[in-house]
This record gives sequence, C-alpha cells and structure tokens, in this order.
Amino acid sequence: MDREILHVDLNNFYASVECLHRPELREKPVAVGGDVEQRHGIILAKNYIAKRFDIKTGDAIWQAKQKCPKLVVLPPNFKLYLRFSQLARNIYLDYTDQVEPFGIDECWLDVTGSKIYGTGEQIAEKIRQRVRDEMGVTVSIGVSFNKIFAKLGSDYKKPDAITVITKENYKDIVYPLPASDLLYVGRATANKLHNYGVNTIGSLAHTDPQHLRRWFGKYGDMLWVFANGLDTSPVARYNNLAIIKSIGNSTTTPRDLEDDNDVKMVFYVLAESVAARMREQGFKGQTVSISIRDSELYSFTRQIKITHPTCLASEITQIAMKLFADNYKWYRPIRSIGVSVTDFSHGDESIQLDMFCNQQRREELEVLEGTVDWLRRRYGHFCVQRAVVLQDTALTSFNPKGDHTIHPVSYLR
Repeated sequence: MDREILHVDLNNFYASVECLHRPELREKPVAVGGDVEQRHGIILAKNYIAKRFDIKTGDAIWQAKQKCPKLVVLPPNFKLYLRFSQLARNIYLDYTDQVEPFGIDECWLDVTGSKIYGTGEQIAEKIRQRVRDEMGVTVSIGVSFNKIFAKLGSDYKKPDAITVITKENYKDIVYPLPASDLLYVGRATANKLHNYGVNTIGSLAHTDPQHLRRWFGKYGDMLWVFANGLDTSPVARYNNLAIIKSIGNSTTTPRDLEDDNDVKMVFYVLAESVAARMREQGFKGQTVSISIRDSELYSFTRQIKITHPTCLASEITQIAMKLFADNYKWYRPIRSIGVSVTDFSHGDESIQLDMFCNQQRREELEVLEGTVDWLRRRYGHFCVQRAVVLQDTALTSFNPKGDHTIHPVSYLR
C-alpha cells in the first residue's frame, strides 16, 4: 500500500500573521524584515500585494523599497509566529501523530493510517479549510507517496491550494520543474548541474547515478533517489521531536569584523547564549561548530569533537577561536559568524576524568556561569557582561538568546 504523505506550508507566514493582526495593512504591500541599522536588512516574508512588485524573500530592504516605495516593512515578532505555528500543528495532530516540522511554517504529515478521516486529499482539504476558518491564514498542501514529492506539491500551487502527486502523474508534474525546486538543490548545486546540462528534475532523474556520484559524492545518490520518487524516509512522530539535536546562534554584525579580537568578542556573545540555553535543558555538548561568512559572501563551516562535554561559554569560545584560527587567514573582512553545539549528553551523567583536565575548576565555572544566568533572568540580559565585550559595545550590544531567529530543522538529521 502506498503511503499518503502531506506537506503543509503556511502561505507567506510572517506577513500573513502580521496582516491578520493589523487589519489596516491588509490592502497594502507588506513585508517582514530585519533591522536595517544592524545590517539585518533583508526581506524575510512578504504578502501577495508586495509580491506583485517582484519583491522576493532575501531582497535587501533598500532594494525592496526601490521596487515598491510604499512598502510597509515590519520587524519580526517570533513569539507571535510561534503561537500561530503551534495552533496549526494542533490542527494537524487531530488527524495523525506523525507530524514532523520543517521550520516554523512547514510540516510533513503521514496520514496513511488515518483512513477514518478519508483519503489523503480529503484530509488535506479538511486541514486547508480549518486553518483558514480557525486561524485566518491559508496553507498550500502537497499530497504524495513520499516526503520529497509532497513538498514539491505544496510549492506547486499557491496560495490556499492542494496539489496531488501520484505514481501515475508525477512524471507529468515533477519532471518539467527546474532542478532547483528539488529539496537540497541550492544555488551552487543547481549551477553545477546546469554546467553538466541537467536543468530539470526529469533530466536529473535520468542522469546516470555514477555520474552524479562522481560530481557530488554520496550526495549525488541522494539527489537521484529524490528525483526518481524513491525516497522512503519516515515522517517522525510529533512526541519524539522534543529531543533537541543542536543549539546555536549566528549574527550579521553591525560592521565588518577586521581582526581576531573582533571575532573573539562576537564569539563570546554568541557562546554565552548557546551555553545558557544548554544549561536550561540540562545539556552538555561534545561537538562545537562555527560558521563564517566574509564581506564577499563566501562562507564555510567547521566543527570539532572535544574530549570533555561542556556547557561553558568560555570553553565554547576558546574552541571556536581555535577552529577559526586554523581555517581563516583574513583574506577579507567578515560579515557574519555563528556558533553551535551538538552531540548532547545530560549534565548529570558520569564522565571520565583525566590528569590533564582541572575538573574542579570547570565545576566552579559552571556555578559562576549559572549565577550569571540567574542574574540576567532577574535583572535583564545586560546587567552582567564580560569585560572583553565592553571593548566595543556597538558590536556586542545584542542579545541572541532573546532575539534568535528560527531556522528549518535539517531533513538530513
């Protein structure tokens, strides 16, 4: 029996929620964007009126304003968006417990075992109507026999639409689409495929897997499976998604970072946020990752596994700086950086001590950083700061723990 998988995508989510809460804006071009002064000035979402002016997600706000001088740009309100996201998921959970979020505004649902509510298409129609009637926003839904084609279906027709992709019609619907529409075919991959004459999902599906493997390694095998509709990955159960896979923060800095000291200051701010959130969950992590983007938008990530799991901002910063020093030679200034920690264990688990680690000192630092957490909760984030970040408050006076952006969960986790 074929699976029945839905991919539900809340249309223009941030902008739709804002217009719902501000009726006076519903007939105006509206976008949600970052802070221009802090160089977070890009469009995160836009309504359909703004879309008519060719405003795209990722446009700089000044570019969007040139296209549409009357564009209303609102700052993001993630607490509000999270509340609406949970309301939508509560609707989905009425039909199945296999609800797997893919970011704040998208979810996969496996309704194969939900025949009591009808076919996949019928369930999709019920969800579409309920979201519109109960929440005041719209969704687009793809219905298919695997997760990849279900996501293609939700993108195929917008807004407030349902697209069904079956084993009988998928070649007619999917194959003519650009290869870039396929999940995990980003700009660089699409350009590389184009150089080899592969421009559509159909041509990707018919490419010899050995060629794809030679071009992309194991990633090429995955693309071939996706394009041919052979993905069999399950939809996770919602109750199993509470396990946090990683904790991280990144920022686009108010000015370009020019030297190691600039990087160290920002790493400390980010690491304090990451460490505090880990302590809230009772976690320690064993893998530290950094992401770097320079002034010409070249970016890379690096990670390292450490011997002793940590939840200390000082240790995370020290490790991040070593990764940075080993991998960046200051060819250009840096525009944005990030830090994340993975491979979690609970803080109460036993650890293997060794003669090269001052465990007593580490425990004292945990108490100290925990005290700082308490002071910040009681008196505000900026009541206690490290001396190092006070060297340039224009660069470090932000609170990533309170203001972090929500990113999609990796499909490949």
